[in-house]
Amino acid sequence: MGRLGLIDRYLARTITVPLVGTLILAAMLLVLDKMLRLFDFVINAGGPVSVVWRMLANLLPEYFSLGIPIGLLLGILLAFRKLALSSELDALRGIGVGYGRLLRVPYMFTIGLMALNIFIVGWAEPYSRYRYEGLRFDLRSGALGAAIKVGEFNTFSKRMTLRIDRSEEKGTKLYGIFTALDDKNGTRVSATAAEGQFLATDDPDTIIFRLKRGRLIQDNDKFVTPRTLSFNSYDLPINLPAIDPFRGRGSDEDELTITEVAQHAYGSGDETREHRLAARSEFHFRLVEVAMMLMLPLLAIALAVPPKRSSSALGIFVAIVMVVTYHKINQYALGMGSRGSVMPEVALWVPFIGFVALIGWMYHIIAHRPGGQPIGALEAAFAKLGKSFQRLLKRTKREPAAA
Repeated sequence: MGRLGLIDRYLARTITVPLVGTLILAAMLLVLDKMLRLFDFVINAGGPVSVVWRMLANLLPEYFSLGIPIGLLLGILLAFRKLALSSELDALRGIGVGYGRLLRVPYMFTIGLMALNIFIVGWAEPYSRYRYEGLRFDLRSGALGAAIKVGEFNTFSKRMTLRIDRSEEKGTKLYGIFTALDDKNGTRVSATAAEGQFLATDDPDTIIFRLKRGRLIQDNDKFVTPRTLSFNSYDLPINLPAIDPFRGRGSDEDELTITEVAQHAYGSGDETREHRLAARSEFHFRLVEVAMMLMLPLLAIALAVPPKRSSSALGIFVAIVMVVTYHKINQYALGMGSRGSVMPEVALWVPFIGFVALIGWMYHIIAHRPGGQPIGALEAAFAKLGKSFQRLLKRTKREPAAA
């Protein structure tokens, strides 16, 4: 027991480092890819840049739900690949420790991460997705405020245009101001000022734009000639446009918790057929995505052990392709089930059963057939391709030397 406990601790350490590293790397790559698009969206919407971090925080549950299975797969795969390349795996099997016994620690990681992923996709991700869409709505509607772009004409509503030459102290001090404002009575106000600032009032729907050292022109169809005014200080009241409230949560099935989705899918509510199909598809999509994690340790071991006297990393590539392909198939099946083209249960569980059978066969080959290689044909083909490529490189190097 002491020897096996030592092996378990060694496996746990060997798996933890690549698992955590892969999970963090996958999340960082997804965040960086989205960050650039969010900055572009927020800046074009004229919102404060700080909202980007709030939007990214609400995307983290979705990214972790995608990164956890990949991190688990690569963590186990890289750990067993290390054992195989250093001949430690052969030594462990030589003393009677089979693959079944070695899977104990990987499945401890799997059960823990599976419980975490159920919480994420079942409850955390729906709420974070709703908050993310709420922030997008607030940006478009102007509820988060507007960033004033220096040297450009900024339109804050249908009635107000503003241009400034310089901004200081985080926008509280504005210099070189031009503004044009139309009120509801048909009066048009144009003003220039050396400096100005926005001030809050007791009325949340009205703000004061205090201008200093400038000139104002007021025009109306009832005026014979426009009125002009030179001032040292002038308070220009601005009525803020009314902002519609954001919709309630649940208009999209992916914003519902897993219990709410199940209730919409199989409850006795008055949902339409389209909503019921979408809820059934979403419910089974989440189930198959989480359930597939139980097969990832078997897939990792089946692809971790390269052929003898080889250090080929083809198994890592095949593992990533299989997981990504399965996820894309599930997304396609989700769409088919939502449209009613195929019964949602069939569309999502048939690919699951097919992948389970494929992974079970691959694990059987590596674990119960001496010298078995689930992707042996691919390994041989890539080995031949690699040798052909090396010969081609040598030939291209010799020809210039001969010339």
